[in-house]
Amino acid sequence: MEKTELAKVQKFMRATLQSPSLEVRVRPRKDDSAEVYVEDEFVGVLFRDEEDGDLSYNFSMAILEFDLEED
Repeated sequence: MEKTELAKVQKFMRATLQSPSLEVRVRPRKDDSAEVYVEDEFVGVLFRDEEDGDLSYNFSMAILEFDLEED
């Protein structure tokens, strides 16, 4: 994924999720996906999907049971 493409997706995700600290970063040795962080914490992977001339992005975020525990 190119930097201009990542910037567009990042802008959309920040606005939609109301999270100005969200960052979409290049993924090492991968060109079909990127990593998503919130305040330097990895939260998921963004996949680029181009099929039959249609382009879409899929965001995958795993939520561990540990993450749901309250302090």
